Amino acid sequence: MTVSSPLGFRTAAGAPQLPTPPTGFAVAAYPTYLQAQGAVEYMVKHDFSIQDVTIVGTDLQLVERVTGRLTAGKLAAAGAASGAWFGLFIGMLMSFFSAVQGPVLLLILVSVAVGAAFGAVMGYLGYSVAKGRRDFTSASQVVARRYDVLCEPRTAEQARELLSRMELGQRI
Repeated sequence: MTVSSPLGFRTAAGAPQLPTPPTGFAVAAYPTYLQAQGAVEYMVKHDFSIQDVTIVGTDLQLVERVTGRLTAGKLAAAGAASGAWFGLFIGMLMSFFSAVQGPVLLLILVSVAVGAAFGAVMGYLGYSVAKGRRDFTSASQVVARRYDVLCEPRTAEQARELLSRMELGQRI
């Protein structure tokens, strides 16, 4: 069994293999990955030799969807939340390893407050330094315009015939 990773593939023994271009003949093309995946699942259900099949996305493009606006307040609040969690962690560590007997809860609360204040200041300063360069948040993904189902030459014709019975895609 091979497990894929963003940097290539690993064999069952864990030895890395370098990424290689796909081989085989295109037997079908689909506008979405889900449709290509559905075609491969159809092939699996019909006992096709699936180790000969590859899905290849072509004409790749980076899509960045804007998800919101950045403000000094939002970044200060995010910094405060992050700093509070860090302060809680430090406060817990100090309470476990401190030889001082006393109000442990007060020590933890002070650590959370100091962490939140420090985080808020750092978030605000980060926004102030970068102001005007990127005042929005976004999510990026790589998508393909077309997904080809490739098959090794020895089984390509059989794959074409099988997929021609399926209404999902278009034949090549």
